Amino acid sequence: MATFDLFRRFFGNDERREKPRVNAREGTRVLIVDDSPTIVALLRKFLQQNGYLTLEAGDAETGVKIALAERPNLIFLDIVLPGMNGFAALRQLRRDPATREIPIVMISGNEQATEQFYAQRIGADDFMKKPFSRSEVFARIERLLDVNQMPKRPAPPPVKPVAR
Repeated sequence: MATFDLFRRFFGNDERREKPRVNAREGTRVLIVDDSPTIVALLRKFLQQNGYLTLEAGDAETGVKIALAERPNLIFLDIVLPGMNGFAALRQLRRDPATREIPIVMISGNEQATEQFYAQRIGADDFMKKPFSRSEVFARIERLLDVNQMPKRPAPPPVKPVAR
């Protein structure tokens, strides 16, 4: 990928959105769990520039501990991590009543669609591929906002009756 294309992918191009972006309330707490200091720094910058507070972890075990102690409003969780992977952390967070309702956006540099499908099946609320742009980060957040501009897990789809 050319340097200019990579720059546009991370920082967006000159096109502006037709409608203004809707941000979460100022002070919304977001936990970033990723072993890449570059990804953590990039997400931190994007989020803090827009009034979010960030918590950070470089591995899943630490991320789960922070989530339990701090109860963030939203979590960005990488899939490929040292030690416990993001899938195991997601399962652990979904099993615990204290963290079950926190919206989680899985992130990964792996472009296989099966990862995206698997992540959503075990309780992720969204999936974002690396590299990502500023606009993509905020589009993911915007989709999860409730009427009070706070991240919230979407209601599960209704269960369809089995035809007999």
